[in-house]
Amino acid sequence: MSSKTIAQTIGTREEWLKARLELLKDEKEHTRRGDELARRRQALPWVRVGKEYRFHTEDGPAQLAELFGGNSQLLIYHFMFGEDYAAGCPSCSSIADGFNGFGVHLAHHDVTLCAVSRAPIEKLLAYRRRMGWTFPWASSQGSDFNLDFQVGCTIEQQRSGNIEYNFNPRDTLASLAVADQSWARDISSGCGTDWATYIRELPGMSAFVLKDGEVYHNYSAYARGLDGLWGMYQWLDRAPLGRNEDEMGLWWKRHDEY
Repeated sequence: MSSKTIAQTIGTREEWLKARLELLKDEKEHTRRGDELARRRQALPWVRVGKEYRFHTEDGPAQLAELFGGNSQLLIYHFMFGEDYAAGCPSCSSIADGFNGFGVHLAHHDVTLCAVSRAPIEKLLAYRRRMGWTFPWASSQGSDFNLDFQVGCTIEQQRSGNIEYNFNPRDTLASLAVADQSWARDISSGCGTDWATYIRELPGMSAFVLKDGEVYHNYSAYARGLDGLWGMYQWLDRAPLGRNEDEMGLWWKRHDEY
């Protein structure tokens, strides 16, 4: 949301209070609606994960059940960091900046938060050190995990023109067509790759539960469904000028690049 779309006015305290109370009613309704959506997420059926996914972690090879780290619930952030990337996606990096802080709280509530990417584990751990993060990060390199959970595609799938993302067909040719835009070059070059390679990775999150030795998938979200996890935007949406950005502008950077 750009500040250009917000009508800025100067008013009295009384005018402000009247408008604020009207907004408060809608905010409370929004909160109640959010509570109901959370209940519906948790009520989704559990689907047993039958495929044997293999991951690489800092402690060695692991199966999906081992990423739970002793807890019964697992939240995976599908971090855009492909095999040919030199650095992680700047947007995913911004979201991940909050993981260290609340990951410890989640762990004490029987929930493990883990990032998963297709890059080799050595790249992931080196980038994690650079960013000063400590949350668990696993590599899905060599497995179908990213493909099966709609957060990655092959070169052949990309060239075919269609993949599945956010539970709908995604026109990959339209995505490729913006490669000459300056913002696209900036994002991909900042990851040490080209635009086509960059967008073979996609962001998302998935929730799993471990019960009686079996792993079940409960929930996944993609695209704008991740907005609520992006702490920076939750603050900006409450700032006087809002997000204050152009429609396609990439104004944020990795936290060590400002």
